[in-house]
Amino acid sequence: MPMVMGRRLRGLGAAVAMGWAASAQAAELFIEPVVRPDSGDTAFIIVASALVLFMTLPGLALFYGGLVRSKNFLSVLMQCFAIAALVSLLWLFGGYSLAFAAGTPWIGDLSGIGLSGMDGVRSGLTIPENIFALYQMMFAIITPALVIGAFPERVRFGWVMLFSAAWLLLGFPKQVRIAAPAAAAAAGSTGEVALASR
Repeated sequence: MPMVMGRRLRGLGAAVAMGWAASAQAAELFIEPVVRPDSGDTAFIIVASALVLFMTLPGLALFYGGLVRSKNFLSVLMQCFAIAALVSLLWLFGGYSLAFAAGTPWIGDLSGIGLSGMDGVRSGLTIPENIFALYQMMFAIITPALVIGAFPERVRFGWVMLFSAAWLLLGFPKQVRIAAPAAAAAAGSTGEVALASR
């Protein structure tokens, strides 16, 4: 009897060991690998973001300031700086979420207000999501700043701010949702990669 019991225990031990090994292998299949941001890509996007910001603040401000009469130079300069400040705050408090969060094909939802719920690395990319948001914010800033060149000396400051806010909250998200899938399709992938929801 003790010999039979020993064989059974050894057989049970072997079965438990094989079951544990099989469950460990199965668990490895379901564990997603940790995606680390690429330092080179991240540094490049940060530098590109700084260059776009420099195109807006000193670049466009001084360029458009040189096109107007000297008495309106300060007005154009302040419009560019105020647009940068306003769009930055609106981007933080909902613009990014409206442009890139899950939602309808035309506009995102407000699940990411205050840039909440960001992933470490944005799906389909090799850069952190906060750096992606920074890069996209630079283009959200420069877009209405480019438009003020069409009406310097003709529009009041409040209307410029109202236009910039309306463009960021209504026009820019729609343009992102149209352009990102088209750009992804041109690159040979799906639009889901470009606008991957969390």
